[in-house]
Amino acid sequence: MSRSTRTRWRLGLTATAFLVAAGLVTAPAHAEDVTDYAITVEPAAKGAKIDDTMYGVFFEDINRAADGGLYAELVQNRSFEYSTADNTSYTPLTSWTVDGSAQVVDDDGRLNERNRNYLALAAGSSVSNAGYNTGIHVEAGKKYDFSVWARATGGTALTVSLRDADGTLATARKVAVGKSGWGKYTATLTASRTSSTGRLSVASSAGAALDMVSLFPRDTYRNEPNGLRKDLAEKVAALHPGFVRFPGGCLVNTGSMADYSAASGYQRKRSYQWKDTIGPVEQRATNANFWGYNQSYGLGYYEYFRFAEDIGAMPLPVVPALVTGCGQNQAVDDEALLKRHIQDTLDLIEFANGPVTSTWGKVRARMGHPRPFHLTHLEVGNEENLPKEFFARFTQFRAAIEAEYPGITVISNSGPDDSGSTFDTAWKLNRDAEVDMVDEHYYNSPQWFLQNNDRYDSYDRNGPKVFLGEYASQGNAFKNGLAEAAYMTGLERNADVVKLASYAPLFANEDSVQWRPDLVWFNNHAAWNSANYEVQKLFMNNVGDRVVPSAATGTPSLLGPITGAVGLSTWATSAAYDDVSVTGADGKTLLTDDFSQDASKWTHTGGGSWSVQDGQYVQTDTAAENTMVQAGDPSWHDYDLHVKATKKSGKEGFLVAFGVKDTGNFYWWNLGGWNNTQSAVEQAVDGGKSTLISKAGSVETGRAYDIDIKVRGRQVTLYLDGKEWDSFTDDKPAELFRQVVTQDKKSGDLIVKVVNAQSSAARTAIDLGGAKVASKARVTTLAAAPDAVNTETDTAVAPVTSTFPGVAKKFTYIFPANSITFLRIKQR
Repeated sequence: MSRSTRTRWRLGLTATAFLVAAGLVTAPAHAEDVTDYAITVEPAAKGAKIDDTMYGVFFEDINRAADGGLYAELVQNRSFEYSTADNTSYTPLTSWTVDGSAQVVDDDGRLNERNRNYLALAAGSSVSNAGYNTGIHVEAGKKYDFSVWARATGGTALTVSLRDADGTLATARKVAVGKSGWGKYTATLTASRTSSTGRLSVASSAGAALDMVSLFPRDTYRNEPNGLRKDLAEKVAALHPGFVRFPGGCLVNTGSMADYSAASGYQRKRSYQWKDTIGPVEQRATNANFWGYNQSYGLGYYEYFRFAEDIGAMPLPVVPALVTGCGQNQAVDDEALLKRHIQDTLDLIEFANGPVTSTWGKVRARMGHPRPFHLTHLEVGNEENLPKEFFARFTQFRAAIEAEYPGITVISNSGPDDSGSTFDTAWKLNRDAEVDMVDEHYYNSPQWFLQNNDRYDSYDRNGPKVFLGEYASQGNAFKNGLAEAAYMTGLERNADVVKLASYAPLFANEDSVQWRPDLVWFNNHAAWNSANYEVQKLFMNNVGDRVVPSAATGTPSLLGPITGAVGLSTWATSAAYDDVSVTGADGKTLLTDDFSQDASKWTHTGGGSWSVQDGQYVQTDTAAENTMVQAGDPSWHDYDLHVKATKKSGKEGFLVAFGVKDTGNFYWWNLGGWNNTQSAVEQAVDGGKSTLISKAGSVETGRAYDIDIKVRGRQVTLYLDGKEWDSFTDDKPAELFRQVVTQDKKSGDLIVKVVNAQSSAARTAIDLGGAKVASKARVTTLAAAPDAVNTETDTAVAPVTSTFPGVAKKFTYIFPANSITFLRIKQR
């Protein structure tokens, strides 16, 4: 970015030397490493009020966030319910090792109807459990509570032990099992040394039936039984979130909407239904998790409500709307089932808020919480890609809730993307129906977040409020945190429209990752904050109560044309390409290839298997997900690209790329993506993709499509079979210097929040508009290399606090390169 494009603010050498000497700014290596900016604040003007619930967290059981994560249970598959319905590699003995003879049984001798399987352990035999990650983690001197449901004809003695490859980890305990049917038996083990590779073993002297084999650390969060893993819960608590959204996500709107009963055939791939997850843990039915494993529901709705209460956050549950999403995209047409789910939702509100004399309030009280949970917000549905079908059902939920509980805010959604036909249709339906709040979700590149700080500036101030329920910039490096922080200044500036916001997902077990990026990473013995976590924590702990209007020097518009080569790709599909031509705007032929000879003009940069077959360039691997081949010159601009494409087999359609600079920087037209349900133009910047245009649509197998892409300057027009499909202009600048100012009513502080996402320091003249302020500011700074990443052993991104003594009505501050800085300034 040229310094000549910006207003100059000069800082004397003496002042600069003072700031550097005080350790308050980084001394620039060269004069050209400093860019000049200005921030003007209007303290007398009244900006948007910021609610205490502005920022929160979203917990979904993805990346093994619950079992093996936040839920403190150390035994995996404790009730022998793992199934191929959860994962094709699973058996009822997954994570167990048998020494001797044992088998999993499903018969009338089971513990209860909802806990179908149990283990029949032969006399003189034992079973050992491997826990999660490398094994069961125990710490020297700490206590661990063992429990098991067991029965034995004639009685037996169980021997419970903890070992690793180096020997005993705790003194073994004997547990006597009576002969009068199923009973719960307990013991306490004290670890003699620390290990992360432990195995829990249960041996029987005579034959025994076992179920719900459990080992919990005594030291859980707030020492609660059936509790939460302490270090993970404490990381969430340290954010001081305003709300906790749970339990999903794709868990809510995928799978069968039936219950778990004989009538449904004990359906194992169900949507997340709250009644499955309360009551005694041994009576909670396990379920297949959408993300490819099993969920025990030991961490259920009651525990979510308790956790939200413990950390002072508003609970925000999400219930199924009977329209599936996340690639399934089916509307359930069953009026009786719909009415049952609506009643379940009313029952949920009663469970949360009802008196102990009510049916579901009594259940809550029996679980140990007679006081209500004070539920005020509830969301129906999640990312439904069928907006009309969703909204028809949503309105029935909303009407029933408002009739019985008028004080509850019922939240709708706008589908899975930040724009496109689904988004537009959903928003129109929500606006027309005067819905209170709409949940938006998007995962885009850092570039997108830097370009769209103004997204909510133009939203209708009198329309539905926005809940930004899921967002992230596709990476855990500091550059991702910088882009998200810049975007969050826009969220705060528009706090009259954006009422709630939560980064997603929250947790990731490093050995079981289905989605990246994530806020907190962990294994069985440690947890660490991502760079994004540090950004979220900084904002959540310094929100303020009201926006103070301010303005800053901006960024000029992009002037150069879109440049790059062209490419072909597939995603889980076999496709054939032919008759490729690229023609310059002047009519000059840049590339032509009918594949009558070979494919020597093309460079294979992705996966898959390409070959010339019958005069076509064919990719045959239907499992490969990005198979890019590219041709041409990265300096090409202002051209017309023609391709003939035919889907041969597989899940999706085809991808035609343009503006290709390298493997991480390009545009492509994705026809028949998302399991052949949508077509979109996506832009990749440094490997992170953003959607520029999105429409519903599919691709027919065996049909040849004519694809034409016209690139002129920064405008692109797309044609499908000779008809214009859509167009866009990519000319929004990436705003690398962003700010917002808020006021904390309790302390009286002005909080100046500045993001400098560029490689040069930002020498900034700050005009506080005549506000009477103290001469010192408390400063918190996050600064690191753009590619810095926090790991278990290395914390490259962490906050640094300091004091700045040079505050006045007008003063200058140098914000370091690649930094986020919060100045808390006392008003007199």
